[in-house]
Amino acid sequence: MNNNIDNIYMQRCLDLAVKGRTNVKPNPMVGCVIVYDGKIIGESYHKEYGKAHAEVNAINSVKNKNLLSEATLYVNLEPCAHYGKTPPCSDLIVAKKLKRVVVGCKDSFAKVAGKGIERMQNAGIEVEVGILEKESLELNKAFFTYHSNKRPYIILKWAQTLDAFIDVIRKPSDPIGINWITHPNLRMIVHKWRSEESSIMVGAGTAINDNPKLDTREWYGKNPLRILISEFNKINFSSKLLDNTIPTIIFTNKEVKNKSNTEFISIDFNENPIKQVLDYLYKIEIQSVIIEGGQQLLQSFIDEQLWDEARVLIGDKTFGKGLSAPILNQKHCDNFRFSNDTIMHYYNNIWE
Repeated sequence: MNNNIDNIYMQRCLDLAVKGRTNVKPNPMVGCVIVYDGKIIGESYHKEYGKAHAEVNAINSVKNKNLLSEATLYVNLEPCAHYGKTPPCSDLIVAKKLKRVVVGCKDSFAKVAGKGIERMQNAGIEVEVGILEKESLELNKAFFTYHSNKRPYIILKWAQTLDAFIDVIRKPSDPIGINWITHPNLRMIVHKWRSEESSIMVGAGTAINDNPKLDTREWYGKNPLRILISEFNKINFSSKLLDNTIPTIIFTNKEVKNKSNTEFISIDFNENPIKQVLDYLYKIEIQSVIIEGGQQLLQSFIDEQLWDEARVLIGDKTFGKGLSAPILNQKHCDNFRFSNDTIMHYYNNIWE
């Protein structure tokens, strides 16, 4: 088969897969296209966690099932080979006697990890792997990082001035609230980012000084799990993070009774608290987290080399003095302008 043709259909799989971004976690995003005689006869994607996978939906969409034995199935991720919420997709592909299967990338999840490909090949199906592999890995980078590194995919995010400050020096008498650095319309992009990830984290200083809600009110999508790290639980009862409207976890060194929608987890802050937090998030299947502040929390992740992306928003303001921005010491990958602001996008792993 012409690789250019394969690329076209695989790109279609990726385009379909993205439609499930907010509804399939902790499953990966998967799209599937079925082609017979140069024409698409069926296509779909994984729409909701616990429901039918992309391959099942695509096969069900084919009107004339007799064509499947002479058709090629394209899918951006290796078909599963285990019983989970649904039966194995590789078994269905074998049962329907697909002639050829083209896979974007292998699945690193231990219960799959090549077993789906092997099962199809053993049934006599021609299988090709690695078409738009980089793009397929990039799409589900949080899923792969979670299973490979046993921790969530970590995105650092902050806004800084042209002279590299993220805030003014706060006085006890200063009003509580955010000192905005970037254009107000940029909040919509930030809220979109939040809707795409599983959780969002801040430290005690940010919770006290800014009193953020950490939701997606300016974008359609689910609110991420809110996470606060506060060693001595120094948080105001009037804090928006304690409003119980969104699932919230607070890591502290004290035993505190849980409330509805708010869970308090006691950890030892003398024994690598970041590792304890990430281990807990891994245990409860949180695949990604945005670290939104403050400076000390962000820098601690940087110093531990525990980050995968950094999204740095640079406004057109200067403070002259204040709280310095974190230091990455990394070459930036790309950037783009928004009004008078710039978004710098850094990578710290294979996704670059």
